[in-house]
Amino acid sequence: MCGAFVSASGSRNDIFSYRNIYRCYLACRKNKRTTANALKFELNAEENIFKLEQELKAKTYHPSRSLLFVAQKPKRREIFAAAFRDRIVHHILVDRLERIWEPIFIHDSYACRRKKGTHKAVDRLQGFLRRITKNGRRRTWYLQLDVKDFFTAIDKDILFGLIKKKVKDEVVLWLARTVIFWDCTTSYEIRGSRRTISSVPPNKSLFGKRNEKGLPIGNLTSQFFANLYLNELDQFVKHTLKAHYYLRYTDDFVLLSTDRKELEKHRGSIEEFLKTRLALALHPKRRKLAMVSGGIDFLGYIVRQNYKLVRRRVVNNFRRKIKNGRQGNFDNVAASYKGHFKHANAYRLQKSLGII
Repeated sequence: MCGAFVSASGSRNDIFSYRNIYRCYLACRKNKRTTANALKFELNAEENIFKLEQELKAKTYHPSRSLLFVAQKPKRREIFAAAFRDRIVHHILVDRLERIWEPIFIHDSYACRRKKGTHKAVDRLQGFLRRITKNGRRRTWYLQLDVKDFFTAIDKDILFGLIKKKVKDEVVLWLARTVIFWDCTTSYEIRGSRRTISSVPPNKSLFGKRNEKGLPIGNLTSQFFANLYLNELDQFVKHTLKAHYYLRYTDDFVLLSTDRKELEKHRGSIEEFLKTRLALALHPKRRKLAMVSGGIDFLGYIVRQNYKLVRRRVVNNFRRKIKNGRQGNFDNVAASYKGHFKHANAYRLQKSLGII
């Protein structure tokens, strides 16, 4: 993740070296350099990195106060943004854990991984459709599921147990334990009103979970831990259920088959596996079993065998932003949406919206 230095022997003794922390600092600041937190750290970067090095080596490090706010789009979410120095630590930890889990992860897990992402996932799904419907096979079905309240439902004991099975280095385990079991609801600064914070539904909030469940949305560690946690599901689907056409993006996953009854059986097996092994539940309203001829609504696109359309909600969001945006903001908004539109068959749509 941050290009950390590794000795020729692969020793972990460098994990808290100044050099390793500095490299992770450089990786961390790429997208955060203009934030007040990052600028404050950068003013005395060498001294701050040295202090962080000493705390990590002495195991006196603990996370700092988070910034708590509510994101409204695409749906209301509670965000605990970690302090910049803690983000550096997240890079250190994920960099080390990635070396263990990346070779284990299945190919078709697409969230928050190098050379993956939403567009690769959509392209792969379309490739699956072309392969499974070749030779004139028309009666093909898809099963689309996602996990109910995924990030706030992750069980911390189960998560740490999964890490302990693969990691034998006590230093890495200490850091993982420190990050996972830090209760961000005990130390935070609010941006916005308390009324807005309290408007987040209890099932979408980390408050009231007694620090037993839930990871803060947005942190690098949370994104990686999400993949680590659901890798158990991936392995079950691929190696126990032996589903050939399966892919996942975070907690949204799709299976294809020419046998409807097979998918119905898989749905029950997946539900039971999530409940008994990961203490998770399928979302009751987001279980879709249908024929692929109607297209698959996935990651902002309607995916068909030979073309992709932009989802209506994405188009409506674009129109709303243009309508509510400030004068002169059109070019900025249009540029951000063009990246999404260009991956679909959307020339006439873009022309009608006035962005080409």
